[in-house]
This record gives sequence, C-alpha cells and structure tokens, in this order.
Amino acid sequence: MRVPPGRGRSRAGRRGTALTATAAATAIVMAASACGGSGGDGDTVELRFSWWGSDERQATMLQVIENFEAENPGIRIAGESTDWSSYWDRLATNTAANDAPDIAMQEERYLREYADRGALMNLDEAAGLDLSGLDPLIAESGDLDGQTFGAATGVNAYAIHADPEAFEAAGVEMPDDETWTWDDYVEISAQITEGSDGEYVGTQSMSYNETGFQVFARQHGENLYAEDGSLGFSEETLTAWFEITQELQDNGGQPSAAEGVEIQGGGVDQSVVSTNQGAMAHFWSNQLGGVAESSGRDIQLLRYPGETEFERTGGFFKPAMFYTISAGSEHPEEAALFVDYMLNDPAVAELTLADLGLPANVEVREAIVDDLPGADAQMAEFMSGIEDTIVDGNPPPPIGAGQVVEITGRITDSLAFGDITPAEAAEQFMAEVEAATGGA
Repeated sequence: MRVPPGRGRSRAGRRGTALTATAAATAIVMAASACGGSGGDGDTVELRFSWWGSDERQATMLQVIENFEAENPGIRIAGESTDWSSYWDRLATNTAANDAPDIAMQEERYLREYADRGALMNLDEAAGLDLSGLDPLIAESGDLDGQTFGAATGVNAYAIHADPEAFEAAGVEMPDDETWTWDDYVEISAQITEGSDGEYVGTQSMSYNETGFQVFARQHGENLYAEDGSLGFSEETLTAWFEITQELQDNGGQPSAAEGVEIQGGGVDQSVVSTNQGAMAHFWSNQLGGVAESSGRDIQLLRYPGETEFERTGGFFKPAMFYTISAGSEHPEEAALFVDYMLNDPAVAELTLADLGLPANVEVREAIVDDLPGADAQMAEFMSGIEDTIVDGNPPPPIGAGQVVEITGRITDSLAFGDITPAEAAEQFMAEVEAATGGA
C-alpha cells in the first residue's frame, strides 16, 4: 500500500502505549462480570469501555469483553453502550466530571477537541500497545501535533449504494463506475425516476452529509479542511456542488424537499434504497450490510462519479472510528492491553467482521477476509478495488467540526425548499462553518 504523501513517517516498531456537560438519558449496558468504576478489589483491575451503536454491536462487544476477560482473569471490564446522539452527551458530561471511561470509542470530528482539552492519553506512551500493523492509509489518522491520540478501529470509504432491481425496473443500465461523470449521475437519476413512472426515485439527496462534498472538493484538488483547520475549498467549488443538488431537485432525480426531510430524518434504515423506493443513496461502505438487509435485495457499491473526470481522484479511506484511552485512567497499562487486543487479535475481527470498518490491522484483515459474509465480503472487494486510486488521506478535522452536521442539514433543507440559491447556500455554509471551527 502507498503511504499518503505528507503523512508518511514510518510507524514500524512504534509501540506505545465541545466538552459541554449536557445531561442526557442513556442506556448503559454492563458486562455481566463487571461493575462500574476503575478501582478493583484485591488484584482485580476494573476498567470501563464505552461505545455507541446498534443492539447487534452491543451484543458483539459484550462477547468480545467476555473473551478478553477469559484470557486476562485479572481484568474486568464494564461495557457502556448507547445510541450515537446520547453517547456524546454522556461522554462530555463524564469527561467534564473527571469520570471518563478508561477506553472510549471516538469519531474523527471530535478527536481534536478531546485531545486538546487534555482528556486523551498519548498512545505512543501506552506500554503494550502495538500500532505497527495498521493500514498506512489511516495509520496516522489519529495523530495530532506529533502525538497519537486515537487508534483506528477499521477503514471505510464513502460510496453510492445502488439497487440493480430499481435500475432494471426503470430500463436504465447500471453505470460504469470507473468512468462515469457528474453529468452522467444527474442524467441517470432523472432517467430512473421517469423510466419507472415514479415507482423509484433516481437518488437520495447527497447534500446532507458533508463527506460527499469532501470527495467532490478533493477531485478539484481542494479539501474540506486544510492542515491548519481552516476551510480547504473555494466558494466556486461548493457552489458547483450545490448546483448539482439543485439540478437533481429540478429534474425529479431526487425526492421533493418535504420527502427529503422525512427520509433524512429516518436515518439509513429509511433511505430510499433501504425501503425499495429509490435506486441510489450515499453512505459509508460498512453500512452496506444494513442497507442490504433492510431492502431485502442485493445492493451494490459504486465509486463516486467524477473519479476520472478531473486531474485527480477524490475518494479516500476514513478511519471508521477510533479507540482512545482516557488521560485520567488509573490503569493505563491494562487499558492499552485491551486496545491492543481489539486491534491485533484476529478472534476479535471474527466477531466484529466489518461493523467497525474493515479491520485496521492489515494482517488481521487478510486473516478474516475470506470468511466474511455476503455484504461484508462485497465491501472488502470494493475497498480492495479502489485502494490503488486513493491519492492521500485527510487532515484531522478542527475543533467544532461536529457542528457541521447540523449546519449542512439546515442549509440543504433551505436549498431544497427554494429559500436560497446554490451560491447563497455556499456563502452561508462557509460563513457558519468558519464561525463553528474558528477557521478562516
């Protein structure tokens, strides 16, 4: 694998080891053998491990914890699980109260915020944690100012989830995703809506997630954020992005404004592809299994349009999420041992499969890839196919990047309802994101 330009110092042999307190009701699931707190009775060390996700992920994580405890009888782990939105409220509250979990799942939008507040341990100093086997394309994604605060659980790519049955019903051929352009995407979307007499809409709105624009900006030699945390794209490029959305709205290639708001509010399970109401939607590669299960169909992953249209590609590997260790943990060595287990033991990957992204450890990934079930195997094949087209990685998002989700959704709604033009949407987005992140 190629090491991303500008982010390529070797990790071989490296071993190491807005916090606003908003109360929220959360569901906490305790591992059967564990109790709360980071102090133990006798020689037993007790740790807390916190993550977000579905009931299925919860069950898997508890099984992983049970297996780890069986191999390490001197360590007991309390597992804490909740949904995405409640998770961040709880983590902020606990961190502000100096009661953060020993090990926590983190997302790249928030990593810098917690690290800059001194809440995270530098994993370079975590004895017993081996990071040398991580995929070079995301190995340093948890690095900030020369220190490592997050270890990637796995890798994802942003892609189009497409339903071949919807294409067939509309009499439209599946695109060649190695060569299709943005004009092709707009035209195909309209053809599907028209060809199916409205039974299927061509595509779900792509503007609700800033990641789609990040791919588009990278295709134009720009990026969502620059290395210093400022905005890394031009107003002209963002206007062009919103113009594509406007064209899809005008030609019927995507749902109406009111329908789009409702669909977006329902999450992945209520997407047009998941509910058999549309041909294409934009999601992360590791969400393929859920979309396929919800739809009851053989959903396919397509590369983003425009990857051969410009001077460079825009696709990238994203760390699915990170494992972090609290700077205030009373048992950093044991916490590091658990993170090492999560990253480097194939037995863990045999349980988690691709739910946390394809395993970040390349050898672990290779060890399980042949045993992956249908959708996960398809995801692995897709990721392998695009690997050589990826030019580089992305800088870590600045503090405040978590607010961009809400900003993006609100501006997309205003554009869809005709309250603002694409140019006005671009101007408003840039002003609000600069205010949220302190970028200039």
